[in-house]
Amino acid sequence: MVAAPETRMVQVQDGRELCVELYGNGSERTFLIHGGSPNSRLLFEPWVADAADRGIRLISYDRPGYGGSTPQPGRSIADGAGDIRAIADELAIERLAMWGYSGGGPYTLACAALLPDLVAAAAVVGSLAPWGAPGLDYFRGMGEDNLEDMQLFLSDREAARKKARQDWEEEITVTPDQLTEAWRSLLSDVDAAVVTGEFAEHMVRGIRDGLAPGDQGWWDDWVADVAPWGFEFESIRVPVQVWHGREDRFVPFQHGEWLAEHVPGAEPHLSDTDGHLTLLVNGFADIHAWLDDHL
Repeated sequence: MVAAPETRMVQVQDGRELCVELYGNGSERTFLIHGGSPNSRLLFEPWVADAADRGIRLISYDRPGYGGSTPQPGRSIADGAGDIRAIADELAIERLAMWGYSGGGPYTLACAALLPDLVAAAAVVGSLAPWGAPGLDYFRGMGEDNLEDMQLFLSDREAARKKARQDWEEEITVTPDQLTEAWRSLLSDVDAAVVTGEFAEHMVRGIRDGLAPGDQGWWDDWVADVAPWGFEFESIRVPVQVWHGREDRFVPFQHGEWLAEHVPGAEPHLSDTDGHLTLLVNGFADIHAWLDDHL
């Protein structure tokens, strides 16, 4: 059993507050984790235990509009780097490493590009690539639920906003036993096999906590994902790993291939046997070990 985290509220320049969670306050060596979409600061207990064994402090946070953080409608991916700078300043952190998964991947890359003095190394797991990126077939292999939501978002923003509210009402009440059915079109066989036990319970806790205030943060993630991200990939100079599984139906494999090709110096970990969720259950120790080497 890992120790209970400390929760802090960090104020940023525009008066917003960010809800931040600290696991392992005794160490100055720090990893920061960017959660997926929907987002929550709550972390999977095995990640925390592994970091503790390495003498690493973990930090996570609710993106604006999720959990305890103030909404920021119209925010960009690049704006997330400013929030991380505010968190680091508040906690007197001069250097850290980070990883982000799924919808948290773009924010990790923004920090790698815009905060090179702070970020020692970064890893992205099952991350989206930019909408409209040259040479990227964005939708091929995407599960039906995400595909239909994305296409509706791009074709009819008003209808998509109503649908997002309906999705929020369903998502906020889902139970661990219902996840496999709720995500049926998104789960490859390998991912379905890990949506059980403590991992399923963790996912549901995060969904409920992050979406408790409403659907604004989730909607703002959608808007930011398809808008210009606000930084140039060519500016990334810190070490980056790109992890992606070919059996990923949440964010198709070609997104990881594109990132591995376009992030300067990226070290690819492109697996033929993993999905979107298996890497979160089975790959985190390797990610932590690599990040640890760069602190």
